[in-house]
Amino acid sequence: MNSFELNKILGAVLGTCLAVLALNIATGAIFSNEKPAKPGYAIVVKKEGAGEKKEAAPKVAPIAVRLASASVDKGKSTAKQCMACHTFAKGGPNRVGPNLWDIVENHRGKGRNGFNFSSAMKSKGGEWTYGELDKFLTDPRGYIPGTAMTFAGIKNPQQRADVIAFLRTLSDNPKPLPKAEAAKPAQKPAAAASNAPAAKPAEAAKPAAKPAEAAKPAAPAQKAPAAAPAPAAPAKQ
Repeated sequence: MNSFELNKILGAVLGTCLAVLALNIATGAIFSNEKPAKPGYAIVVKKEGAGEKKEAAPKVAPIAVRLASASVDKGKSTAKQCMACHTFAKGGPNRVGPNLWDIVENHRGKGRNGFNFSSAMKSKGGEWTYGELDKFLTDPRGYIPGTAMTFAGIKNPQQRADVIAFLRTLSDNPKPLPKAEAAKPAQKPAAAASNAPAAKPAEAAKPAAKPAEAAKPAAPAQKAPAAAPAPAAPAKQ
């Protein structure tokens, strides 16, 4: 291969590179992308309209109402997840958590065969009433911040009632169930109508108008005068 052919090859390669570079510059000038003022992706968030209302949280029935329909068997089944930290038998040992025999309406934060309660549980004090158990089992750490109990809680209200109904049976003398509050009496109606002055009776109807006077008898028609008799024609002579 002589130098002339080599120069042609190198010139073709160089020309191709220049053509590609020129095409790239021209394309960039035509289809240039504008840089955003602030880098990132725009996320559209749907704003809540003025007419839209947030759904209200479902109203939870009082623990007394839920206990009335609670199932001890279902509560026992749900409470099996607690057996990793607690025992249920009378005189059973403490584990990570205390023994739960006769826990309902018993002291909180003390006793339990010398269990070492957290300072948060000790300072809370009081008794494990039905209502307190319900609140604690909903969110242990939320209700008693600082407690050593790592259980996330039972969010289903009826499941909590089932578990509490089962815990109630763990006693030689189960505590009586709380009574559901009676429904409040209906509001008194507005002041009785008797308090308001009675409306006056309508005035008696005025006596009917006097009957029209009897029509007077029509005057008798006057007799027309008799026509005068025509004079008789004179007799012919």
